[in-house]
Amino acid sequence: MTDSAPVHGTWEPHPAARWEDGFLSGNGHHGALVFGDPDDERVVVTHHTLVRPGGKDPGPPQLAAGLPALQDRLLAGDTTAAETFTDGRPLQWVQPFHPAFQVRLRRPAGESPGYRRDVDFATGVVSTTCAGWAGRVFVSRADDVIVQQVSGLGLTLDIDLDHRLPGAPAGLGVGHGAVLTPDGALLSLRARYPDSDLACTGVTLLAVTGGTTTLVPPGVHIEGARSVLLLTRVHRHTGELDVVEEGRALRDLLTGYDELLDRHAALHRTAYARVTLDLAADPAERALPGSELLKRPRSAALLERLFAAGRYHLLSASGLFPPRLTGLWTGDWNTAWSGAFTNDANLNLQTASAAAAALPEVTEAHASLIHRQLPDWRDNARAVFGARGAVAPAHTDGESGHSYHFSREYPLHLWTAGADWLLKPLVDHDETHGTRDPRTAAALADVALFYEDFLTRTDEDGRLVVVPSYSPENRPANASWGALNAAMDLSAARHALLTAAAYHPGPDADRWRALADRLPPHRINADGALAEWAWPGLEDSYDHRHLSHLYGVWPLDEITPYDTPELAAAAHRALELRGAENDSAHGHLHHALIAARLGDGDRVAYALGQVLDGDFFHASLMSAHYPNRHVYNADAAHTLPAVLIEMLVQSTPDRLVLLPALPADRPSGALRGVRTRFGAELDLTWSPDGGATAALRPSRTVRVELRTSSGAEPLDLVAGEDRVLTARAW
Repeated sequence: MTDSAPVHGTWEPHPAARWEDGFLSGNGHHGALVFGDPDDERVVVTHHTLVRPGGKDPGPPQLAAGLPALQDRLLAGDTTAAETFTDGRPLQWVQPFHPAFQVRLRRPAGESPGYRRDVDFATGVVSTTCAGWAGRVFVSRADDVIVQQVSGLGLTLDIDLDHRLPGAPAGLGVGHGAVLTPDGALLSLRARYPDSDLACTGVTLLAVTGGTTTLVPPGVHIEGARSVLLLTRVHRHTGELDVVEEGRALRDLLTGYDELLDRHAALHRTAYARVTLDLAADPAERALPGSELLKRPRSAALLERLFAAGRYHLLSASGLFPPRLTGLWTGDWNTAWSGAFTNDANLNLQTASAAAAALPEVTEAHASLIHRQLPDWRDNARAVFGARGAVAPAHTDGESGHSYHFSREYPLHLWTAGADWLLKPLVDHDETHGTRDPRTAAALADVALFYEDFLTRTDEDGRLVVVPSYSPENRPANASWGALNAAMDLSAARHALLTAAAYHPGPDADRWRALADRLPPHRINADGALAEWAWPGLEDSYDHRHLSHLYGVWPLDEITPYDTPELAAAAHRALELRGAENDSAHGHLHHALIAARLGDGDRVAYALGQVLDGDFFHASLMSAHYPNRHVYNADAAHTLPAVLIEMLVQSTPDRLVLLPALPADRPSGALRGVRTRFGAELDLTWSPDGGATAALRPSRTVRVELRTSSGAEPLDLVAGEDRVLTARAW
């Protein structure tokens, strides 16, 4: 370790020229994107509920009556049968996420010597300083409000709420309000969506210290003030919002900035500080601004900062919902892929670190989305498959959980693995905390009921067949997208039935275990790889960004080098053969997570390097979907901490693996505070001489298998009794 410590923040010597480089703050409901320009400060306001109305939710397609005929055709060898298994509708995207407006503060242009902007990950405060100006912004987890303060000597400011952001619809019905108050002013902006009774309204309360405040519609002009405190909220609603009542609610919060920050930081700092990563980076590199550090893609200091930033942004984006494709932020109404929750890969990748990185706030946000939409999942099961239980959609805007985003090329309504995939993080949470959430138990029972009704067809050996079956978002080389026995579907069905049985002992459990036992095994193809479809004759398409067929390796524990070495070797071969297709960040990091589970540190380093060398990160340390910072997207930013944890520590309810995939270029470091799925908190250190030390603080008494480079041995832990282990790192 070095004498200095990892940096829990980042900074830049210039304001953001593009919204993608703006520093971020959020509380999982509201988000703030801060440019940091003292002459023309812009704070873009977002909220998880802000989706542009896209027409009536059409609901899932009513296809159940035709399901038996489709199954007959697929089983008979008709490889294109599923292409017509729709109700003829065109592809309909879910409602797109959008920003609300920007709070804009202008002052007379002048020199700004000593300029610097920072974001403090431990508090969520974005600050801007230069001669004669100081600005601070955070989004309160305690009070659900965006807090902004500017101070200086004799401040002259024009402040208004501005809806004119890139891509804003021309037909928005925009109305402004501005009234003086005893403390300063109350500003409002209503934007009614075209052809809709829905609107979003933002309200900002200004408390001005010193000087004079006058109305200059649509905002105010402030002359000679010492400081201005702004409190902002936004709502999506029907009818008209009572702005006066909103103003009263904000006025009730009007204490000082420090009091508001203290209430927020008590929640945010506690969550953020639970886990830290120290890679013994060069102190000089740790001091660099983020944009300079990004020019050193193999720097340990960069990995430290991206780990810290990833946890910060993930926490800040999680509350009402988990993160969207863009986290909680956007400065443009034209968000790629609607800024949706994309369930067939991205959402689970982004939240992959939640259990191990001690962020139950993220898991609770994830659970909130699921449980709110379970009734719609049940509609999907009935409408498409004529079954009880639940089937998750591949895309959602947060409002509807219906499966209506599909087409011939993307028959996402045929994806039956989604419910198990989305519930897996909730199961991990329960294992980590030694509890069983009754909501998770009920949802798992729903999924098991679906499989009871759906898994009725068998092959010539009497094994169950998943038909139709879909491997997101790929197709066999010699068949169409809707096929049979996709590896992900087999793994999901088996895992869902066995997990539901574990949560519901008794006759149901016996029936579900028996059903799981009738599922076919995975298939190893002629290349020695785990086949993406376990149906004879279906050929693999290797060049694809998704790795759905390796679901059994990660996040499941179905295929491991320790328990199923032959299947693990086939999975590793499948990973070797997998292409990167369009170089998406989520594909590279999904590859890294699977490589870590298979103990391949070199492949982890390679996949990480594809992202670090590919210029995926903005100066904000939020990421892009493609190389060269193309298409703002949170996948890389939020998933990277999970990759770093998985290469250092892995756990199941009965196993601990230390340093399973440590890359050779990370010879020393410390990971502190991670949680294991057998209920222990763990600190791990390793050094260039090959030594490693793990300190465990177990919360329950358990025997687990300890795996290190030296092999396997039993490890007995007693609740409340700390244990220190020494091992070889390699």
